[in-house]
This record gives sequence, structure tokens and C-alpha cells, in this order.
Amino acid sequence: MTKSELFNKWMKENLKGDPIIWFVVVGLSLLSILAVYSASGTLAYRYMESTEHYLFKHTALVALGMVGMYFAHKLDYRYYSGLAKLGLLISIPLILFAYFFGPNINESKRWIVIPFINQQFQPSDLAKLALISSIAAMLAKRQSKISSANWQEAILPILIWTGIICGLIALSNISTAAMLLVTCMLLMYFGRVPVKFLGMLMLVGILAGSLAMIFGKRGKTALARWEQFTDRTQLDYQTEQSFAAIANGGILGQGMGKSHQKNFLPHPYSDFIFAVIIEEYGMAGGLATLFFYLVLLYRGMLAVANSSNAFGGLLSAGLSFMLAIQALLNMAVAVGLVPVTGQPLPLVSMGGTSLLFTGISFGIILSVSRGDVSPSLSVSKNRVPPKGNFMREKQVA
Repeated sequence: MTKSELFNKWMKENLKGDPIIWFVVVGLSLLSILAVYSASGTLAYRYMESTEHYLFKHTALVALGMVGMYFAHKLDYRYYSGLAKLGLLISIPLILFAYFFGPNINESKRWIVIPFINQQFQPSDLAKLALISSIAAMLAKRQSKISSANWQEAILPILIWTGIICGLIALSNISTAAMLLVTCMLLMYFGRVPVKFLGMLMLVGILAGSLAMIFGKRGKTALARWEQFTDRTQLDYQTEQSFAAIANGGILGQGMGKSHQKNFLPHPYSDFIFAVIIEEYGMAGGLATLFFYLVLLYRGMLAVANSSNAFGGLLSAGLSFMLAIQALLNMAVAVGLVPVTGQPLPLVSMGGTSLLFTGISFGIILSVSRGDVSPSLSVSKNRVPPKGNFMREKQVA
């Protein structure tokens, strides 16, 4: 065999799953390296005296996320049902530890510093992945009980776990908690949960959010950002600089590495990296970035109809929702549609463990899409009916 034939054989044997999702991952990863290198150049020169410092560090973290994705996609996705329970139990004490003893960064305690490697870890990244996987597993196992008299057994655990995790995250990160709550509601909707129970979940979320606003560390910040957003007579500094970057970009942009506003934007390499992308690559680059996430959402949602296992379809849909909603929220902040939230752009913004958990999320979606399962495992063989069937079932009932 020639080298190209051997390479193609290796690709077919090792990189399984939806090839379009692989294309999205590679495209976003390359965009991430280019955008972060440009956005962090001034910061690196100012503090490290080398513009390549964050380039090498970020490239290594992107590679780590790709490694996590590779191993996650090789594992039968049904194993994640059991791992999710363990993840939930671990994430609760980690979130509390970060809240009480973590480093205070930007008036917030969300991180734990991992000893020896001095790398920050955000427990909410683990909690998001574990909660969505757990809800998918609970919905898949209890499909027959959701609309029956035993709804407490099917729905109540989901409401409790969602309230606990979202409430704990909201103590230090209200936007992440709200985003996770919306993702859980969408997942429950596609899992055939009646609308009245979604209303109950909304009440649980409002209660948890209200308590977090009162007793948490970010309540005053969230209210101040909302007041700034609603007062359109004067833009806050972050939004003003983001608008300037977008205006400079025009249709085709200033060119790679030629952003001017990156020197004025707060956190141009994370929270406002979309504004830098538009300034350098224009609206064409911004629309291409949006297209990547919409393709991911569409391909992830296909698993709901194509998966022979309810858990696989719900798991893929839930993770796709989470990544797409986070991406849309980051972009909406950059263009001034919502208040400043501090949400990174998945797989693009500079980060630490967020890149790893984003890569794992992509890997799980790919594991579902490849469809190779072990006959010895079983979560639920029930399929989630198409939405039309679901509505007809409710009307008959």
C-alpha cells in the first residue's frame, strides 16, 4: 500500500462517526488557533515578552481537547449513563469547594487550581456534561412512566437534580446556570415530558436563581449588567469596543491578525473573540462561524430520529443544544443582543479545561453518530418518537 492508502485506511478505522461533525471540529479548531493568536498577541508581548507564548499554550490545549474527543468517541456512548451519575456526585463538592476556597478572579470564585500543573479547573464544565447525560439517561429509562400516574418517579428526580446543579452554579455564574436550565428544558421537551412539568422546572429554576441572586456573589453584577443593557442611552465600555470592531470588519474584514480593537476589548481572546473574528474576517467570517455551530446542531439533532436507542438520541441532542446555545449566547453578546455574560465561544475561545470538556462533548456526539454499540450494554431500547407522533399521542390521550 502507498502512504496515502495507509493513511486513508487508518482514518476509516480510527476516526468514526459523522464526518461532517469531524469537519466542523477541525474548522473551529483552526479558527481558534488563528483568532486566539491574534487576540492574545498584545497581552503575550506585554507580560511574557513573546507574542507566541499563548499561541503555543492554546494550541496545546486545543490538542488536548482533540485527544479527549478522540477517546470519548471510541467509547460506547451507553457507558456515559453510569459515568454521568459519578460526575454529578463529584461535581457538587467541587463546585462548593471552588465557591468557598477557590481563587477570586474578576470578583468570582468558579475555579479550582490543580496542584503541580498549576492549571485552573472549572467544576461547572463537569457539572454541565454530567447533568445533561444524566437527564438523557433518566428520560430514556422512564419513557413509559412520564405520562402515567407514576410521573413522580420519572420526573421528580430530574427536577431535583436540575435545581441542585443549576442553583449551585448560579452562586458564582448566573449566565451558565440559566443556559444549562434552558438546555435541560429543551432536552425534556424532546424527551416527551408534558409541558406542565416544564413549567414546574421553570419554577424550580426561578427559585434557585432567586436564591443565588440573594446569597451568591454575582447577584449585584448581574443586576448591574442588566441595567446597563436596558439603558440604551449610553453603551458600556465592552459593548462599545465590540461594536467598533464589528464596524471595522465590514464585509470581508481587515485581514488575518490586523484587528485594531483587540488592543482595547476586555478579554478579546475569550468573551469577545467573535468581535475580533468579524473585524479580521468580516461578516463573511462571522457568518461562517455561525454556520459551523448551526451545522453541529443539525447533525446532532439527526440522532434523535436515526438512533435506535432513546438514550443515544437524547444524549446527542442535549449536548448539541448545550454547545449551540453557548455559541449563540457568545455571539449575541458581541453584537449587543443580550447583556454581557462572560460565556466563551465553544472550541474557539482561549481556555483551559473548557476546551477539554468541549472536546469530550463533541466526542460523545460522534460516539452516538457512529452507532457501534456493545450488545452486552443496555440503557433503553425505546426510541423517541418523531415530534409529530408525540403530538398525536398526546391528543389521543
